[in-house]
Amino acid sequence: MNDDLVDVPSPIDLQSTAEAEAWAASAMAKRPYREEFFRAFVEQLGPLCSMRSNVLELGSGPGMLAQRILEAYPLVEYTALDFSPAMHVLARARLEPLGTRVRLIEADLKVAGWSERLPRYHAVVTMQAVHELRHKRHASRLYQAVRELLVPDGVFLMCDHVCGEGGVQNRALYMTPEEHERALFEGGFASSNEVRREGSLVLYRAQGAR
Repeated sequence: MNDDLVDVPSPIDLQSTAEAEAWAASAMAKRPYREEFFRAFVEQLGPLCSMRSNVLELGSGPGMLAQRILEAYPLVEYTALDFSPAMHVLARARLEPLGTRVRLIEADLKVAGWSERLPRYHAVVTMQAVHELRHKRHASRLYQAVRELLVPDGVFLMCDHVCGEGGVQNRALYMTPEEHERALFEGGFASSNEVRREGSLVLYRAQGAR
């Protein structure tokens, strides 16, 4: 098999309680500019989430992004989807004061049918989760499912690492800016634009069906 098509093993087990806790404890120290991305998510959601709306987060982890969005928009109903029960334990503790507006769902984005029972959403958001598909070739298929989950004027906000200069180097796992945009196009989005880039992270806004 061509090595370029082989999934990249994860160096950590995010289903392990100890490793999930270690990741959550180090995430902000490792990339303190994540806070600026949280703010960018909140700003981008303003037109949609200032009124009653539904938001789905993919790979919601310990609930850091969910906390910022829920605190900013009191009318939002939030679905936090992650494959790791250990991450959901951390998210539940973090989001307890906002719990009546949060639904935690355990599902694996790599397993066919993960989205079949979900409703439609005004926005789908994800931060540092797309590369957990463990190969960039899976991204466009994920984006097709996301496009089908959105209401007609819904928005997809996708933040992940960028490969190349100033970013990370594993070209099987991570995408260049051009590959990010192509995957969103192949996923069925009519338009996408870069909202923010800092360090190794880039945030895209995509919407509309082509």
